[in-house]
Amino acid sequence: MQFNKLDPLLHSELRLAVMSILLSVESAEFVFIKEKTGATAGNLSVQIDKLSQANYIEVTKSFKGKKPLTTCKITPVGIKAFEAYVNNLKGYIDN
Repeated sequence: MQFNKLDPLLHSELRLAVMSILLSVESAEFVFIKEKTGATAGNLSVQIDKLSQANYIEVTKSFKGKKPLTTCKITPVGIKAFEAYVNNLKGYIDN
């Protein structure tokens, strides 16, 4: 019985939640992701940076009026990584 390695970047509860949210929308604002995950702004910011550095998500910073606006969008690389993670996890369950 061979178990495929789980992506350590996605094996974090918060990063997995962020990826799951972004899979179901075209893009999402930081505040929306923060509300959905219940994470603190600081922790969420760190996890978004990690996902962005891996090219799993694309982060766009702009302004809404005078307020800063951070928008996140999953990338094709991120979709592929997420699908591989889910398939590998299924392998653990099915064995």
